[in-house]
Amino acid sequence: MNRRKLDPQVSVSGQITTKDLIGLVSDGIEVIICNRPDGEAADQTNFSDIKQAAQALGLTAYNITFVSGQLDEALVRQFSGVLANGKKVHAYCRTGNRSEQIWKATQQLTGSGLIPAMDENTNIDGLEHEATQREKPCFDVVIIGAGSGGVAVSSSLYKRNKQLRIVVIDASSKHYYQPGWTMVGGGVFSPESTERDTASLFGRQISHIKQNVAKVLPSEGKVVLDDLSEVYYQQLIVSPGLELSWDAIEGAEDTLGKNGVTSNYRYDLAPYTWELVKNLKQGKAIFTQPPMPIKCAGAPQKALYLSADHWCKNGVLNNIDIEFCNAGGVLFGIETYVPALMEYIKKYHVALNFSHNLVKVDGENKKAWFDVIDENGEQKRVCKDFDLLHICPSQRAPEFIKASGLADNAGWLNVDPHTLQHVVYKNIWGLGDAMNTTNAKTMAAIRKQVPIVATNICDSLTGKPVLAKYDGYGSCPLIVERGKIVLAEFCYGGRITPTFPSWLNNGAQPTRLAWWLKVHALPQIYWQGMLKGREWLTKSVVEF
Repeated sequence: MNRRKLDPQVSVSGQITTKDLIGLVSDGIEVIICNRPDGEAADQTNFSDIKQAAQALGLTAYNITFVSGQLDEALVRQFSGVLANGKKVHAYCRTGNRSEQIWKATQQLTGSGLIPAMDENTNIDGLEHEATQREKPCFDVVIIGAGSGGVAVSSSLYKRNKQLRIVVIDASSKHYYQPGWTMVGGGVFSPESTERDTASLFGRQISHIKQNVAKVLPSEGKVVLDDLSEVYYQQLIVSPGLELSWDAIEGAEDTLGKNGVTSNYRYDLAPYTWELVKNLKQGKAIFTQPPMPIKCAGAPQKALYLSADHWCKNGVLNNIDIEFCNAGGVLFGIETYVPALMEYIKKYHVALNFSHNLVKVDGENKKAWFDVIDENGEQKRVCKDFDLLHICPSQRAPEFIKASGLADNAGWLNVDPHTLQHVVYKNIWGLGDAMNTTNAKTMAAIRKQVPIVATNICDSLTGKPVLAKYDGYGSCPLIVERGKIVLAEFCYGGRITPTFPSWLNNGAQPTRLAWWLKVHALPQIYWQGMLKGREWLTKSVVEF
């Protein structure tokens, strides 16, 4: 803290921390005045923290904030009113300049250098409330969600315009490389390799509010948080990811992680998948897939193939009955890749059950119930026994999207499929899995979407037209055995969009190159590239 005294009563400095307060108290300071709005920089201590620590030390703290160049007479009179009690005051802002400016203005206001005594119209107790009402945290770009899309787009925006004030809102303390969970469930990755502290992913230039979003009020340009505090925005990016609908399967939450019931869709359960696979020597293994849309639609099959490959290589495959119960009607939505997948279905002796939707589980008795649509379109419920049950739950967009009037009729964020701009509110943008776009909900899609959104926002802020377009690219590395992957890549309309020439990687067939990419290259590209604003492979992106 670079403190300077302006007169015997007043000193000023740049941003202080709670640790600085002890030194100020020892020097006789009795009152703290904050002249800096919260959120100007990622590393500043919020006024609420300063106030709490100050009160614990017997200090009084006032919040009289203003932006450089916006000092008005009302603020000067408030500052003057605090000084009038004759107590020793320390004021701070970013550098101390604003605090000195408002002090000088009080001297000019009195015309004599003396602070006028308070009169009956001076209300010091109301200063903090009045200033707080006037100075709400406001950012150029507010990002909801600190998942892959939120972290990556914050870096991408800052890379394009270092003057932007950016904040990411997310209560999660941990960030996960979710594409790695399939590999954890197959014994390839350790769970720890897929996890980082969320706070470690943001540079000092990006602010982070560790809360959940309760609602967006687009007509007022603000986000309401769970504690009812408010954050204002010029541009808003909605990238909250999806919620897993475990409650749609009766009994599932009571038995997950035990009784042979698992799911690679959760960090804490993927290691249990591998434990079950290693220990199963005979019996029945059922793998489920719910109605679309879901994130990483190939993940239920990947769990099946990696498990079956392990059983095959350990000589127990013939003792295990494998079923794939899919609520849909096809093995994979892009026909080009189905023949290669069917070869492995046959190799592993998998029974394919289409139009089978898991609705109930009894883990203790090892029973699972499915609603089945027969060839006549009639529904019936069937019960199946199991020794291993891998569940993929249905998924939904977070409720605040619908509650905020941002959703389509199905509850998904309603955006233009190419610009990713909201169809009604032109300063709101979508990113990631919660949108109603028809692309595959994969990390590869997010990698392509990030520069589209960042470019369009930067152009919008400068009055330029929105021209960047997303083509719907997504991909899915279908792991058919340990060491080989069928790399499916496609965009809107199911058009095949391979990254590599066919002589290097034939996407319609399993290859070792695709395995090498997933296991070795892409995790590093994710942590060291995508999340840091390095937009490698965004012209033609490979899924993780």
